[in-house]
Amino acid sequence: MSTQDRESIQLHFPDTLCNWPWPRHINPHFEICKDESAAWLETFNAFSPKAQNAFNRCDFNLLAALGYPLLDKDGCRVGCDLMNLFFLIDEHFDKSDTNGARIQADIVMHALRNPNMVRPHGEWIGGEVARQFWLNAIRIATPTSQRRFIDEFHVYMDSMVQKAQDRTEDHIRGIDEYFEVRRVTIGVRAAIVINEIRMNIPDEVLRNEHIETLISASTDMILIANDLYSYNVEQARGDDRHNLVAIVMRALSLDLVATFEWISDHHDGLVKKFLAAFSRVPHYSNPELDHQVTEFIHALGNWVIPLPVRGYDVWSFESERYFGKRGKEIQITRTVELLPKVVAGPETVSPKTEILVSGTS
Repeated sequence: MSTQDRESIQLHFPDTLCNWPWPRHINPHFEICKDESAAWLETFNAFSPKAQNAFNRCDFNLLAALGYPLLDKDGCRVGCDLMNLFFLIDEHFDKSDTNGARIQADIVMHALRNPNMVRPHGEWIGGEVARQFWLNAIRIATPTSQRRFIDEFHVYMDSMVQKAQDRTEDHIRGIDEYFEVRRVTIGVRAAIVINEIRMNIPDEVLRNEHIETLISASTDMILIANDLYSYNVEQARGDDRHNLVAIVMRALSLDLVATFEWISDHHDGLVKKFLAAFSRVPHYSNPELDHQVTEFIHALGNWVIPLPVRGYDVWSFESERYFGKRGKEIQITRTVELLPKVVAGPETVSPKTEILVSGTS
């Protein structure tokens, strides 16, 4: 395909949440928590100044504010810190081979399980970031939510190692296999635990078939949104193996238009599945438990997408992660031109944003 042909191609994003009943809602403590969390992250010098600037443009704290609208100030701060930890891991793991990713994953989990232990000198910085994040979180987290978070984050870290192995071995997955892996690498299950950070919802309640359907459907909606909106910059830098658009296009021999239609139809089915399950979640005789379950499932609807559905969708356009400064415009038009192939610079730690802020969009 020639450069001229590529420049004439437009991507039309489906309005996947046009009938979603949860509106945009932001945590009232956002501005304070955003500044505090951003200042905290910068103390680690995890990125070069250029890469830090690109990273800041992504405004990951906004994702927490949209994803955790009901949490108090302390909870909002934990959510902001978690988003920063997630994306620090994501960006650093993108540069790691299988062995390097395994070492980093073990460091993170050891830090989370031993938050009072001083990290070894010279260790990868992700360990200390994880340790300080969790040390702050456990001040307000119930034992139930602490256990659940550690379990889910362990699964997430293992999946990131698997993702690195796929990249190292140039392994390309089919659609079903990809969904299985991506449901974990997106990090949703670990992230939604923050919504119950002060709660004590029993395991058997969360294992209710309708609540499990809500979690699984919201996870798939979030990963779909992530892959739709990130596809353009990922294909531009030649790193779209772990993206649903490229997977579907290759597996079903479809062009971009047909691929986006297939994904949109699949997402519509998930919306119906989520709303049907939402109406069937049982009520509980214990008033406190019933209130916590109600709050939790509403948080899923607001957050959905790696985080609640509405929150992730809004963040994709309001930050500069995928569309630079044109996000709000593209949110309305739902259209963007296919980016030409580029090579990210050696200092790029946030390559998705770097392609945009470098002037290629």
